[in-house]
Amino acid sequence: MEKIFRLESDSIGQREVPIDAYYGVQTLRAYENFKISGTKTHSEFIKAIVEIKKAAAITNGNAGVIDKKIADAMEKACDEILSGKYLDNFIVDAVQGGAGTSFNMNANEVVSNRAIEILGGQKGDYSIVHPNDHANCGQSTNDVFPSAGKIATVRLLKKAIDALENFYAAIIEKSVQFKDVIKMGRTEMQDAVPISFGQSFTAYAQAVKRDIKRFNSAIEELSKLNMGGTAIGTGINADGEYIKNIVPNLATVTGLKLTQAEDLVDATQNLDCFVFVSGIVKSCATTLSKIANDLRLMSSGPRTGFAEINLPAKQNGSSIMPGKINPVIPEVINQIAFNVIGNDTTITMAVEAGQLELNAFEPIIFYCLFESLETLTNGIKVFTKDCIEGLTVNQEVCEDEVERSIGIVTALCPFIGYTKASYLAKKALKEKKNVRQVLIEEKIISESELNKILDPQKMI
Repeated sequence: MEKIFRLESDSIGQREVPIDAYYGVQTLRAYENFKISGTKTHSEFIKAIVEIKKAAAITNGNAGVIDKKIADAMEKACDEILSGKYLDNFIVDAVQGGAGTSFNMNANEVVSNRAIEILGGQKGDYSIVHPNDHANCGQSTNDVFPSAGKIATVRLLKKAIDALENFYAAIIEKSVQFKDVIKMGRTEMQDAVPISFGQSFTAYAQAVKRDIKRFNSAIEELSKLNMGGTAIGTGINADGEYIKNIVPNLATVTGLKLTQAEDLVDATQNLDCFVFVSGIVKSCATTLSKIANDLRLMSSGPRTGFAEINLPAKQNGSSIMPGKINPVIPEVINQIAFNVIGNDTTITMAVEAGQLELNAFEPIIFYCLFESLETLTNGIKVFTKDCIEGLTVNQEVCEDEVERSIGIVTALCPFIGYTKASYLAKKALKEKKNVRQVLIEEKIISESELNKILDPQKMI
């Protein structure tokens, strides 16, 4: 009968592991223990930890800590994984206990078993390449896991920045396209004073521009790693040459501008950088949600709402009301924002919950942060393509609103005073007339002077 399992052992005991699996006993136990989210570790996280294993193999090989043949085999194994092979062997749930040890060992076992094959051995023969002694040499979960999380987050931030820059460009284009269309501005949902769509969309663009700037600052913050610190930042069990060269080599492997943290103990136990980054992501989500709120209001109707703009029709809006079209894209942006805000609370609590020399709750931090960035980035892309780019303005409706509004009486205050202007506003409202009509009837200002004062272009 064909053998379908191999026997592996750890400090708990022996277990049968599928014979074709590149993961080992420690991964298998974690897989069984943590059936929590039903979500595997994010692909960017897998890529980052494998890059760390590659950089560690190179660094330990160069330092003479690991036999060069073993180091080269592990480096080759990492390259194969980075090319897309063996990814189905990363099986540990994204939400796990143990501060990320399960994910680190999952990577160590896959790299080791593939390196064993490269050297002519059989998977599970750890006398050739050992997951702890070789793949994890000079490392601890406590420097590997947060460093991989930072690298993955940096890449997700870069993707978000690309999406935000496209969104910014689309908003700017609309501000130019509709720069001369004037609408009624509103404060506290009441008529205020006129404003142009150019001004409104430029304001949106400026807010997005600040988000882009913040995301770039977050990348800088996350590019400082505690690699070389091992268990608690003291560098125990790591060779001096390894500690010196691991981050520069990792920067080369990843192509990112990475530096080693000034204080490895601090960088191991304190995760305030993730609260900072999550807060920035939350800030961006709230900005986008506010824009979405405005678009839903301005597009409300089409007959009984504002009807100032038209959003692209994407799908039927009702299973019972024929012809109804809903603002589904702004609505999904709102929901993404709600989720990001909830994730930010979880991240904040997890960072606060660290104790003494380590924070054990990094798995939930990364689970939430990756979800926030992934959904936000995808949402921005959809918002740009399926909403902003096809948005149009109902110019006649907007001009009529300005003319009918009581709010334009504000422009008269410098000429007739606040009290008289207030009287005119109340009279116009009571008699259901526009301000211009009442002013002409009252003969307070000549019609020619009135036309100059109430010129919408001058009022903005």
